[in-house]
Amino acid sequence: MRRKIVILGSTGSIGKQTLEVIQKYPNEFEVIGLSGWENITLLKEQINFFKPKISVVKNEYLAKKLKKDLNNLSDIKIFWGIDGLIKVSVLDEIDLVVVAITGIAALLPTYEAVIHRKNIALASKETMVVAGEILMKEAKIRNTNILPIDSEPSAILQCLKNEQKDLVEKIILTASGGPIYSLTESALKTVSIEDALNHPNWKMGKKVTIDSATLMNKGLEVIEVKWFFDIPTNKIEIVIHPQSYVHSMVQFIDGTILAQLGEHDMKISIQFALFYPNRIYNNFNRLDLTKVNQLTFKKPNFNKFPCLKLAYQAIDLGGTMPAVLNGANEIAVNAFLNNQISLPEIPIIIQNTMKNHKPKLNPSISDILDADYWARQRALYLCTNQ
Repeated sequence: MRRKIVILGSTGSIGKQTLEVIQKYPNEFEVIGLSGWENITLLKEQINFFKPKISVVKNEYLAKKLKKDLNNLSDIKIFWGIDGLIKVSVLDEIDLVVVAITGIAALLPTYEAVIHRKNIALASKETMVVAGEILMKEAKIRNTNILPIDSEPSAILQCLKNEQKDLVEKIILTASGGPIYSLTESALKTVSIEDALNHPNWKMGKKVTIDSATLMNKGLEVIEVKWFFDIPTNKIEIVIHPQSYVHSMVQFIDGTILAQLGEHDMKISIQFALFYPNRIYNNFNRLDLTKVNQLTFKKPNFNKFPCLKLAYQAIDLGGTMPAVLNGANEIAVNAFLNNQISLPEIPIIIQNTMKNHKPKLNPSISDILDADYWARQRALYLCTNQ
């Protein structure tokens, strides 16, 4: 019997790769819903191929346009907005929701899916950053899984699969360093948008690529990993690994380190989440260790990349502070991409936003959304008054 699946963010990088994986296993999955937000041209192609029952776009105008373009599929339901994302995520018949939307927009659909006992394959690290404690608590109560798609937490999940978590000494998160890690602090001040987007190992969306350049991506992963695996942050270490073949490691109390290695291919961790806890054969490229030459590791420079410190500070302060960190970062990254601020000003905007926030502890989802809204407004003000 085929598992029924919904993909939120099907037109983005992770969404497209998820559909590539599913396409290889037509007897395993039935696509029930797809969301494409604004890219209705690609969404239309996906709908014509996978024949889902429901699709979601950004607004009513795009919904009507898509419906008109799909005149040969008149029975498909088309929803829009966050409400549409929630509707498709809680359908009685679905078994798995793949959340591949970036940013805070993924929070409510993910939360509602968990409440309705849906298994989640999560690529949106921001969702776990702002509400990981709530989501994991609700998932445990409802006996449902939230599985990571990102290669780093997926690597940790694989290393821990047959191990006792209380024997973990530390988790070692690997970071590529991004496209500009080797630059001097003075050179960072004049980094262009094009240079910051030129990641040496991965092809990703603009936002996550800039986060990789500032190392905020790794800071967010520290928070994400804390909640995924219930590990205190003082047991989570970051190392710079430019080759990106070791996706992360776990060190145990006897000194043993287990590492997960693989090619630069997100489809590997996507497939692992889709078929968890089983491993399934695929024909993806294999890592040839004889051609790797060397694997290097070094400590990150927290002073040159202060976003790392800010992420640790946010989770240590707790409550709504990670939501403020995340919201301010999204605004600052967008401002950089629009040539409003320089790359080194991104952590300054975030830090100044955090300074003006008193975190609310044990927050509700509503508290988190309020903090996110406040942080965005504050960061917008700071970006225009630098």
